[in-house]
Amino acid sequence: MPVKMCSLDRMRGFTLIEMVFVLAILGIVLAIAIPGFERYMDRSRIVEASNAIIEMQKTIRDTERTKGTLPDDLGAVGFGGKADPWGRPYEYFNLRTSKGNGKARKDKSLKPLNSDFDLYSVGPDGASAASLSSKVSRDDVLRARDGRFIGTAEEFDP
Repeated sequence: MPVKMCSLDRMRGFTLIEMVFVLAILGIVLAIAIPGFERYMDRSRIVEASNAIIEMQKTIRDTERTKGTLPDDLGAVGFGGKADPWGRPYEYFNLRTSKGNGKARKDKSLKPLNSDFDLYSVGPDGASAASLSSKVSRDDVLRARDGRFIGTAEEFDP
């Protein structure tokens, strides 16, 4: 009894339904993975900015100990033009001089965040306001309580 051979044309490639099914699964996986990856990247940029602020703060304090005064700008301690993870320069104000005294960042109760100097990144939106109660300031990565807090304005609880 002869064995019936399947046609080679029927055995090649995928059907349209199989292709649609694979693309649908791929779409679902990407829909789940991409937002998670974006949250991971956002958080890693915040950590990177926080670490840079810690490093700059240490250098600024070392300079204050050796020279007896805070620097007037970040360039004086080797951080002039240093960019945050979003490509914008860090903001620094010496609050002990007349140049920085009127620019102090304030918490929701309008109390200054620091007594010595303010150091912060304006965050992903590139906008900021003097008060943390402003919506544009919520994503700023900042230093508060004279360096005892470093993180986002949203996380800061006075």
